[in-house]
Amino acid sequence: MYARALEHAGETRRFTIRGADSGGWDVKEERGSQVIWSIHYTDWHRVERARMNFTREVQELRQAGWRETAA
Repeated sequence: MYARALEHAGETRRFTIRGADSGGWDVKEERGSQVIWSIHYTDWHRVERARMNFTREVQELRQAGWRETAA
């Protein structure tokens, strides 16, 4: 549904939103192999807000020299 990955100077950031088998959506942000936060939402409006925040963060990282990689 939504998956973006970026890298810079050997560091990786991942942002994902996936439909969950049990219903709702799983939203996750990772830095390297560490999960920064992961949450399960059943409210679509919260998923939309998370996606907007991810999009904003990706834009800021790209402006700082990060490049997108395969998610």
